[in-house]
Amino acid sequence: MPHADTSRFPAESYKGAVLSPLFDEAKAHYYQPLQRINRAHGVMLAEQGILSRAEAGRILAALEAIDATIDLPAQTYTGQFEDLFFVVEDALCQRVGRELGGRLHTGRSRNDIDVTQFKMVIKGRLDRTIAHLSGVIRTLLTVAEREKETLVVAYTHGQPAQPTRFGHYLAALVEVLLRDLNRLLNARDDADLCSMGAAAITTTGFPLNRERMADLLGFSSLQLNSYGCIAAADYLMSVYSALKGLFLNLGRFIQDMNLWSGFEVGHLYVPNAFVQISSIMPQKRNPVPIEHMRLQLSHGAGHCDTVLLTLHNTPFTDMNDAEGPTQAAGYGAFAVADRILPLFADFIAAVRINEDKVRRHIDEACLVMTEVADSLVRLEGLSFRQGHEVASKLSRHLVDRGVPASALPPEDFSRLFAEVAGRPPRLPLAEIQALATPEHFIEVRTLPGGPGKAALAAALDIYTARLAELSARHSVATDREIAAAERLAAAVTALIAEAA
Repeated sequence: MPHADTSRFPAESYKGAVLSPLFDEAKAHYYQPLQRINRAHGVMLAEQGILSRAEAGRILAALEAIDATIDLPAQTYTGQFEDLFFVVEDALCQRVGRELGGRLHTGRSRNDIDVTQFKMVIKGRLDRTIAHLSGVIRTLLTVAEREKETLVVAYTHGQPAQPTRFGHYLAALVEVLLRDLNRLLNARDDADLCSMGAAAITTTGFPLNRERMADLLGFSSLQLNSYGCIAAADYLMSVYSALKGLFLNLGRFIQDMNLWSGFEVGHLYVPNAFVQISSIMPQKRNPVPIEHMRLQLSHGAGHCDTVLLTLHNTPFTDMNDAEGPTQAAGYGAFAVADRILPLFADFIAAVRINEDKVRRHIDEACLVMTEVADSLVRLEGLSFRQGHEVASKLSRHLVDRGVPASALPPEDFSRLFAEVAGRPPRLPLAEIQALATPEHFIEVRTLPGGPGKAALAAALDIYTARLAELSARHSVATDREIAAAERLAAAVTALIAEAA
């Protein structure tokens, strides 16, 4: 005789380790998307003649009643129902009867419902992050305009290299973040394809209207291939790759802020609102928010990696690896973005450059010597290699003796010039020194993208226009979501009224 399985289902260990946490995640994230999908499916079934309008109206009225009466926080996993979907279906059937209530699930599966609600939630989270990032970029553009004349030191390989403007430095980050914003919008596009109608994985024989479901749920379109609707998880890769890139880019910039704010460098003043004190050292001013931003962005990148690595080498089919727990792990990345992007915007708007110290370091480190070499080429007729050698000898001579570039002795310049050129210089030292100020260094760099006044102003205009373009693109998507919600509400109201 076959062995009778008399074990309890679900096993307590399975319930505690998997089913109960999944139920709690569904309560936290997916009840509203599930109910919106239920309403849209009910409307579509009526429009397609699969349900009568009266039947659909009764179902939709019951869904409204469930929303009004369900005590979601009090719902706990008991094992009576496998998941939240079946809790809602049972509540529906209790109100309209099992025969009618069971008809709502015609032509669909938890598979296409789950993927669709995952996409709905992730789009909402992307919308918040995109809005926060757009605000960061606007703040950076404002500060770049405010600081377009402020000197800073540009570093290469961790060493002071050349003078530039703070506005120019911030504009470099703006350019990077605009690309990050574009990547997030592209990722949103990948998630903005509706999976409803794929059913389990091969669609259904019922005459559903997939385009109408996409329209009612606010998607830009349907995802065409039904197998891919369920099996493909590339929308997650798009989203979390874009988010990770944003976190890495901001983290690199914040590391510069950490360096600049250190006492030995001292180029960045962090106001008291962003400073903590030491419990023992009276003199300490710790700009701890810098550390927390860097730390949290690293954690955010880790959340992204959790999703991306979970998908590694998983089968191209319906699988739990891309579902509830992985989705929830990724939401931690969005939580980081929601916390850190507004903090970063406030921080960057508040800090100031210690320009006196910057100017002194530019002078002490001879950071204008690239322009000295260029000036010798232009005005003395030397080759660039000769001009470079003269400037190099001058730099070593000044740094070794602790003499700033602005105090170069005339006889030293003439001697070092003659060693390389084989003749004395034609230009007086005073003219060379006038050409080698940080201001001149910057203003002759007029090529597109340079720190010169006109070049920087033109770049900021381009970035402002690009932000407006990307923001308009996002507004189209969010406006479509709002309009879809209004269409769905109107269709539901009409059907309920007819059934009353």
